[in-house]
Amino acid sequence: MAKTKRLCTLLCRLMALGATVSAAIVMATSHEKANFYSVSFEAKYSHTPAFKYFVIANAIVSVYGVLVLFLPSESLLWRLVVALDVVFTMLLTSSISAALAIAEVGKRGNSYAGWLPICGQVPNYCGHVKGALVAGFIGVILYTLLILYSIHSVLDPLLLRKN
Repeated sequence: MAKTKRLCTLLCRLMALGATVSAAIVMATSHEKANFYSVSFEAKYSHTPAFKYFVIANAIVSVYGVLVLFLPSESLLWRLVVALDVVFTMLLTSSISAALAIAEVGKRGNSYAGWLPICGQVPNYCGHVKGALVAGFIGVILYTLLILYSIHSVLDPLLLRKN
């Protein structure tokens, strides 16, 4: 039974690693040039601080995910991993929130501020951003499941203890 639990956790961690690496790569490779009324402009992730934060956060969580994969199952560091999972899940959540807010402005604009939507002019760029955000959301969901499983594993022996 312990091997099955370890295998499920490993599989979930591998999927979370894949999601965060994918999110970082897809966002980092998003760029497109367009002409708008004879004005040429380029849309890149690096032009937006929220998208840079998204890439950096996903890269950090990806490195953490790789390091945790090599942690022996008997190590006492797994208690620290539970706390770090929470920290890195919150980092991912905040980066997705920031990137999603900017993506929404890029898609719909903001008439009160006079910002025009840009997705009509650079649809491939917006598609890359959307794909990166979806991968990021999948990563957050997987890390949340890992947290819930870890909390269950830690609390279950405490709740079943007989006096």
